[in-house]
Amino acid sequence: MRRLLSATVLCSVLLIAACGEEAVEKSEVEDQAKQAITQQVGQAPKEVNCPDDLKAEKGEKMTCTLVAADDSELDVEVTVTSVEGDTARFDVQVGEEVRR
Repeated sequence: MRRLLSATVLCSVLLIAACGEEAVEKSEVEDQAKQAITQQVGQAPKEVNCPDDLKAEKGEKMTCTLVAADDSELDVEVTVTSVEGDTARFDVQVGEEVRR
């Protein structure tokens, strides 16, 4: 579990156009974050839940919630690191403070 707490990963995803702005769909952010965390730490979270689509703009941030196998919860900070054409790259940082 300790490795899970310090995971930082980089994801690349295709963008969608939402309300005139390009964004990464909420479900895509959740899926990519879950896959990246699983690859990085070798343990799949039960789920990752994000509040909304992620605006495709460098520096844009969103806090999602990781639910671990034991149902404990951790914050997951998702930050857009670059946008090139129709691809956004973002960093996923798992927080250290466990919430129940």
